[in-house]
Order: sequence, then C-alpha cells, then structure tokens
Amino acid sequence: MSATPSASGAPSPLPIPTVEKMSAGDQFRSAISQPTVAAFCAGGVAGAVSRTVVSPLERLKILYQVQSNGREAYKLSVGKALAKMWREEGWRGFMAGNGTNCIRIVPYSAVQFGSYNFYKRNIFERHPGDSLTPLLRLTCGGLAGITSVTFTYPLDIVRTRLSIQTASFAELGERPRKMPGMWETLVKMYRTEGGVPALYRGIVPTVAGVAPYVGLNFMVYEHVRQYLTLDGEQNPSAVRKLLAGAISGAVAQTCTYPFDVLRRRFQINTMSGMGYQYKGIFDAVRVIVTQEGMRGLYKGIVPNLLKVAPSMASSWLSYEVCRDFFVALKPEETKLLQ
Repeated sequence: MSATPSASGAPSPLPIPTVEKMSAGDQFRSAISQPTVAAFCAGGVAGAVSRTVVSPLERLKILYQVQSNGREAYKLSVGKALAKMWREEGWRGFMAGNGTNCIRIVPYSAVQFGSYNFYKRNIFERHPGDSLTPLLRLTCGGLAGITSVTFTYPLDIVRTRLSIQTASFAELGERPRKMPGMWETLVKMYRTEGGVPALYRGIVPTVAGVAPYVGLNFMVYEHVRQYLTLDGEQNPSAVRKLLAGAISGAVAQTCTYPFDVLRRRFQINTMSGMGYQYKGIFDAVRVIVTQEGMRGLYKGIVPNLLKVAPSMASSWLSYEVCRDFFVALKPEETKLLQ
C-alpha cells in the first residue's frame, strides 16, 4: 500500500495502527489462560475434588498407620473399621480432617501442577511442545513434589493430628466432646512443641517419599495417557483418562508407601500415649521392622490402594477438564484499528 501524495507533492505518512485496549474482563481471561496459571488453578480444583471423594478411606489409612504393635482399636478389616467409625462418630467421622485436608490440598495440588508445568516448559523442554523422556518426566515431577510439600507441610501435620484426635484410641484417653479446630491445633503445636520446627516434624521422610511419588505419578500418567490415545485422536476419552490416572496413582503409591507410614509416625512422635519416640529415620525403620515386621511399613496400604483409583482418576480428569476450560478463556486476537 503506497502513501498518498499531499497537496505539496510530498507523500503523506501512513496511518499508524492502534491497539484496542483490553477490558478488565479480557485482561483476567488472558492472565488465567496462560498455561502455568491455568495448570495452577486447575490443580487446586483437582485436589479438592479428589480428596473429598475418598475422605473416609483417607482417614482410615491414617488411623491404621499410626497404630503401633499391641494397639488393636482399629485392627479390623476395612469394612468393619469404616462401620466402627460410622457408629462412633457418624458422618463427621468420615469427614474428620477433610476440611483441613482440602485447605491443605488445594494449594498443595495447585503448586504441584503449576510448578510441574513451569519446570517442564522453562527448564526441561528444548522447544515448545517437546516430548520429555521418562527420566526427565520423573525428575520434573520430583521437583514439583518437593516444591509443593515445602509450601504446605504445616497444614499436613495438623490434618494428621485432627484425623486421630477423635478416634477411639484408649491411649489418648477420652475423646474430646468438641473437636479442636485447625488453627487451634496449629497454634498449640507451635507453642508447646518447639515452634516452627514442630510444624515441619517428619518433613525429611515426607520429601523422600513425595519426590519419587509425584515423579512416578506424572511419568506413568503421561506415558499411559499417550499409550491410550488412539491413532488420529488428540486426546483420549474421559474413561481412558480415568484409567490412566488410576494406574499412575496405584504404581506411585505402592512404590513409595513406606515413606508415607514414616511421615505419619513422625508427625505424632511427640503425642503422649501413642508410644513413639523415634530418634531418626533409620531408628524408626529399625523399631518398626523389629516390633511389627515388614508389614509395619505397609500398614494401611489396603484402604490406601482402594482410595487411589478413584482419587487419582478424579484428580487427573478434573485437572484436565479445568485446565482446558481455563486455556479456552483466552480472548480473541487483539483487533487493530486502521
């Protein structure tokens, strides 16, 4: 397009295109549709959905884990233990600690998915859309797990305390009539058990278990998801996404479960009546194996595996649905005014 001559014969300058200013709504949609932000928000939703779905089994797993040798309050089958929980505590027993768990899991899951997306796109991908090797996926997921657990660990240890304080363990004495709140428990631990270090008690075995768990979860899910995507499809169906999530969760949990038991034991190591006075990780492993056998490192794995399939399946499916929704909010290309 040539310039139009002016009356003096000199060409007039071309009009400069102006960019239409984005509205506040478009600015919000543009921000939330960014891949890392979308992954962060979708991860928070996925965490809340998955934990609420399996809350009774999650609590039962914790009660199994913290019950040492010689204590038989919950030495029952999964069905009988759930029935006992229902008889003694009702619906609130099934949901005990779930509010705190959701408050913990929303930022935990958000940071986990968001940081995985960030590390993947900014560190491990050689170019946008690059497919990572299984080892790189494992490493990227491990870093995401460490990042998320570091930010949210105090809420995790409080959730463990709330999960067992209303259970009928004779060693804990009579169950409190009123269940202590999250902040009340947090403040009490801080004041009476050693300040900030008390809120991070057990974080070493937690990180040791979370890093490989999250790494395996991401690695197996992406591999199985790719395998279940048929030729000509961009994405597998919802049912196949559920299957991929269930498989990835089962594999990751089984491989790293002893670290989860150690984490729970250390989180209540100073609670009177529970009989734990471990000096360190190796001492804890030695005592558990000596007194309870190798099975002691896998206490609670049955309800844990029962909850893994619906938990991880719902987590991955809700994550992908929400992430795609947020990414689709991206406004149309900015119009140019001539």
